[in-house]
Amino acid sequence: MKFKVLIIDDEKSIRDIFSLLLEDQGYLVETAEQGKEGIAVSEKWDPEVILLDMNLPDLSGLEVLAEIKKRRPKTEIIIMTAYGTIKNAVEATKLGAYAYLEKPVDNEELLLILSRLLEVKKLAREVESLKSELSSRFRFSSIIGTSSKMNSVFQLMGKIAQVDGTVLVTGESGTGKELVARAIHFNSPRKDHSFVVVNCSAIPKDLIESEFFGHIKGAFTDAKAERTGKFELAQKGTIFLDEVGELSPDAQVKLLRAIGEKEIVKVGGTKTIPVDVRVIAATNKSLEEQVKKGGFREDLYFRLAVLSIHLPPLRERKEDIPLLGEHFIKKNNQELRKEIQGCTLATLRYLKAYSWPGNVRELENVIYEVMVLSDDPTLEFKNLPPRIRNSSPEPSPADSENILAASGRKLSDAVSNITKDVERQLILKALQETGGSKTLAAKKLGISRKTLFNKMTSLGIRM
Repeated sequence: MKFKVLIIDDEKSIRDIFSLLLEDQGYLVETAEQGKEGIAVSEKWDPEVILLDMNLPDLSGLEVLAEIKKRRPKTEIIIMTAYGTIKNAVEATKLGAYAYLEKPVDNEELLLILSRLLEVKKLAREVESLKSELSSRFRFSSIIGTSSKMNSVFQLMGKIAQVDGTVLVTGESGTGKELVARAIHFNSPRKDHSFVVVNCSAIPKDLIESEFFGHIKGAFTDAKAERTGKFELAQKGTIFLDEVGELSPDAQVKLLRAIGEKEIVKVGGTKTIPVDVRVIAATNKSLEEQVKKGGFREDLYFRLAVLSIHLPPLRERKEDIPLLGEHFIKKNNQELRKEIQGCTLATLRYLKAYSWPGNVRELENVIYEVMVLSDDPTLEFKNLPPRIRNSSPEPSPADSENILAASGRKLSDAVSNITKDVERQLILKALQETGGSKTLAAKKLGISRKTLFNKMTSLGIRM
């Protein structure tokens, strides 16, 4: 992307020289010979940088500088003058000038200043883009679910995001606790500041204080340089303490003090550092039970659980599985360069029958695995992992509209799909009841062993 530079100078020769110089370096250039004209061009053209002469026929450079900065505070202005004085330089800086050059301007110096300035603006633009992307990625709508339990979670998240209390997110592994924490942060007034993650279960006990609060040089044997802790890095933002239930009793005391007093002291230091940080903690354990057993401090628990969100396991919101599956298929299609349209009805039934001990994370991994193995336009039952193929969906009348939709509204195809689904259920049930014996299963089903083998092959049953 080319950057725009506006030159405001009443001398035509200077406008022409700088225009050629900058265009040769790849900049887009516009010019104006008077102050009012320059203000109008800057409004219409929106340049990243303005080269502004201090001495103009209609307005002074300081007047133009003040007016443009009032209208477009992000536009950077470099002052040029043949009448340089310290007083003017100070005044220009107060009004927001980026640099101050005396005429005749050294071309190399100007190009160096522009290069540095535009590198900073490019980085700032990338940061803004990243922030926008993160905010979009972690909208509440990015968390998939339409079940009543998830709708309750969304309503609670919306209320919690707008206040500043400490939050405790509970739920089994794989339910999306960090995703919920990020969504709360990026929908809160702190969204423009850092979201810092601390995995409490992965930090050695003797390093937890340094990880949280930092240390000064020489605080301990390996402290060869000063280190900034996570709380300080999260200043004005949010710190996410994942698996907070794994903290040692000593670490719990230090965390309690930091949250309660809103200040920290680096390891080996004496200076108190105030911290303005929102704390969101998460755990897959019952902290209430740990408190009763003496494994977690009661006062810290109440500090953390000012606001609480519990995420239901996937087995308690199975109506969300089709929507989650569709989301993961779309997400993986781009990475795997595939065009898989969705799951077959049989695949969905077995996905919904499985207990999902690893929750949403396990479902995401399964969808990815099946997509890698699949050469079909839809995700077929035959490619599901054995643990899911061997689950037993409850026999239930299939929804006719869904079946016809999946079968291209052809009755013969719909009947074939239902027949295969019923055969698959009966065969799996017989195999489970006979401990996997194909001979006994065939006898139980009233078919020959060869017929059973053929049907298992065609239905993708591997046992």
